[in-house]
Amino acid sequence: MENNYLNQGNSSIGSASQASAAFISQVFTYMAGALAVTGVIAYLFGTNLELVSLLRNPETGSNTILGWVVMLAPLAFILLMGAMMERLSASMMLVAFIAYSALMGMSLSYIFLIYTQASISTTFFVTAGTFGVMAFVGYTTKTDLTKFGKILMMALVGIIIASLVNWFIGSSGLQYIISIIGVLVFTGLTAYDTQKLKEIGAQVGTGSETASKLAMWGALSLYLDFINLFLLLLRLFGGRNND
Repeated sequence: MENNYLNQGNSSIGSASQASAAFISQVFTYMAGALAVTGVIAYLFGTNLELVSLLRNPETGSNTILGWVVMLAPLAFILLMGAMMERLSASMMLVAFIAYSALMGMSLSYIFLIYTQASISTTFFVTAGTFGVMAFVGYTTKTDLTKFGKILMMALVGIIIASLVNWFIGSSGLQYIISIIGVLVFTGLTAYDTQKLKEIGAQVGTGSETASKLAMWGALSLYLDFINLFLLLLRLFGGRNND
């Protein structure tokens, strides 16, 4: 009798573990696809003068109308996906996610004008390695990262406020401090978000409409962790074209 209960318990744990693993696999598939779209679009726009001119006036260096749309549209897409998540179908969310990734690629194309391609490549691989390690930690650790996550979210709000203030005062020293703290925050958020998604996956699994939408939303969270970590590391260590 006891063995039957034990077997049932082990079966339940194994089932939840398999569901979680399948869900996380789906999350990272969506995330990898989004990063690929962003990377290709960023490279095409950042290395083609004709495409660059669509976003930035070559004479003044200021954004064109399309440039401002590309800069602001990603935020609108995040708000749309969050607010309309229950109403949008999984296929429509996927279209929105792909469109968002493409717009982010256009928005990030400026890094090819500022930093050398060698430093961009190096920073990308460093980011990928750091992200991979922290995602693994978040997935395998037995420690509850909930309190840790709350602290990181408060720190993120502080970084946003400090960045807005620094946008007006233009302090290079403050920007350096913000970048260092930002790297630590997004490194930690990678582990926290991965653990949170693991727990969600154990409950919803895969195959349903809801599971697919949650996987895309989770992929967006990890995508943003990766992009922000990459940009902060690039700001700290990237070699500039005019150096």
